[in-house]
Amino acid sequence: MATAFSVPKFAAQPFNPISPTSQQKPLIFPTAASPFLGSTRKLLHLSSSSQLNLRRRSSGSVFAVSDIVKEKKSTSIPSLLITKEEGLELYEDMVLGRAFEDMCAQMYYRGKMFGFVHLYNGQEAISTGFIKLLKQQDSVVSTYRDHVHALSKGVPARAVMSELFGKTTGCCRGQGGSMHMFSSEHNLIGGFAFIGEGIPVATGAAFSSKYRREVLKEADCDHVTLAFFGDGTCNNGQFFECLNMAALWKLPIVFVVENNLWAIGMSHLRATSDPQIYKKGPAFGMPGVHVDGMDVLKVREVAKEAIARARRGEGPTLVECETYRFRGHSLADPDELRDPTEKAHYAARDPITALKKYLIENNLSGEAELKAIDKKIDELLEDAVEFADESPLPPRSQLLENVFADPKGFGIGPDGRYRCEDPKFTEGTAHV
Repeated sequence: MATAFSVPKFAAQPFNPISPTSQQKPLIFPTAASPFLGSTRKLLHLSSSSQLNLRRRSSGSVFAVSDIVKEKKSTSIPSLLITKEEGLELYEDMVLGRAFEDMCAQMYYRGKMFGFVHLYNGQEAISTGFIKLLKQQDSVVSTYRDHVHALSKGVPARAVMSELFGKTTGCCRGQGGSMHMFSSEHNLIGGFAFIGEGIPVATGAAFSSKYRREVLKEADCDHVTLAFFGDGTCNNGQFFECLNMAALWKLPIVFVVENNLWAIGMSHLRATSDPQIYKKGPAFGMPGVHVDGMDVLKVREVAKEAIARARRGEGPTLVECETYRFRGHSLADPDELRDPTEKAHYAARDPITALKKYLIENNLSGEAELKAIDKKIDELLEDAVEFADESPLPPRSQLLENVFADPKGFGIGPDGRYRCEDPKFTEGTAHV
């Protein structure tokens, strides 16, 4: 049965960038030389009839922006995309992510956190839209911008905040910090500090799910992995290698590109020969979808189908979510390189404000109910900060734990004995 991502139905859909210069009524199809987001170059305008002819002539398998969502909505789903319960869950998760990051900024500038801290403000629709559809057994692999992914996956705010404070009550006992959130209990397989570093890990997690189901005959193992990464990662070799491997073996994984248009201070348009990242999916034989990453409902509809495909054993999907971060690359970044007009444009499309408006206009919630959620989150974060601040720092003895496979921290020799038990082990070296 054809799905929303099946090639015959959605081949060569027009690509409609979400940018200040693309708010025109006619659908547009970029020419081969046309650039990507925010471009002022001329685009080829097509009438509806010529687009239909183009679709019939095309044999490609490039998938559309959120036209998938529009068509799906008009044919197979009711007028409301979510129930009240779903809407409130999405709103609470997004508010939690935003408020948590704002609190992180406060604590960082007060000297409670150290190193680089990368905030997620503005991108909440992606984390919430994808992760809230997962089962507990499904895996998430994140980047250095990982706090909100951890929260969406269910890691308690206390554990995430304590990790940022470097305390023993953190999800990694204070040894991971901002860029290395991890929780085996919640199947959060890590934040990764280097770009592209997490994609092979995510591919391995997806392979593990397939192996358990098909080789070990664990019939109930339909686990899916989400790999999050940014636009700056998509020119990295690991990205292409893993797309190939995932498509070749039909692994249950969704590659989620959080394209916030900037890799630190490098514009996405200047960094890649073809900035339409979603097109790289069909090149490897998997669907490639571009979606408005500032709209949680559109993200959620695309995520539903991509996750369902993976769970059905139909293989991977590449989803490019066009979004925007509202702060600098990290809290050490003064954010002076991006154009103020561009920042204002995306700030006006705040995903939380948009969801709140949708809930109220469709009588799914009221101001009082949403304010109660805001208050609940404020109290939760005050508790998380107080808990983190009062938690103990790791002891010095913890420094060498988890470095080697043995619990004593120094490795096991060929004879099977702990190296530290060899009298000559510390000969000529300083004792810890």
